[in-house]
Amino acid sequence: MAEELGKIERPEAEQFQSERKLYLVPLVFAPREPEEELAKIVARYWDQVENHLSNLESKLGTVKRVYHELMPVGGDEGTKAIEELNVGSHKITTARLEKGAELEAVEDAELLAEFMDWSRCLSVGLQSPKVFTKIYEAFSDVQKKRNEYISKRLDDTLKEGEAGILLMREGHQVQFAKGIQVFYVAPPALDEMKRWVREHETERQE
Repeated sequence: MAEELGKIERPEAEQFQSERKLYLVPLVFAPREPEEELAKIVARYWDQVENHLSNLESKLGTVKRVYHELMPVGGDEGTKAIEELNVGSHKITTARLEKGAELEAVEDAELLAEFMDWSRCLSVGLQSPKVFTKIYEAFSDVQKKRNEYISKRLDDTLKEGEAGILLMREGHQVQFAKGIQVFYVAPPALDEMKRWVREHETERQE
């Protein structure tokens, strides 16, 4: 079960020092040219994430490993890919790498490609129930394999006593290995962003 940031007191934090810790950060994306208000909320979100992570690191341990959804490569190649993908998560990533953390590949390239392709198929508006069922079954199968792979990568690479960050979209179904303490980072701007999206979806429908 993920721990709430505000409930971590110093005496309790000491018991986590020897355990593996994973700081789970919801990965959010903004349109390439977002409305001004949304852009401000997204920027505020990433600033709040940085503050929360710094707080966690001061109490539970400095991040040694960074994991980023959609990244089948680590090192410099992975860092460049994140920069092209998401400015906010790139800022969070590079801040840790500059302090000695390592970017680990968390995805299998073939599983990720298959997952993305089936996702695109589902998004085109299929008319045949038979075709939809077949595609959804294939999508669900690769999604399960992908989640299992991510879980194993985390378990294999996050060492005893280390802290890591996982930047991943909400709604994932990854089951974390026993012995990994998960701390969910959810700053106020996350709810603010969701509310903004809901309100504008309602306006569009009306």
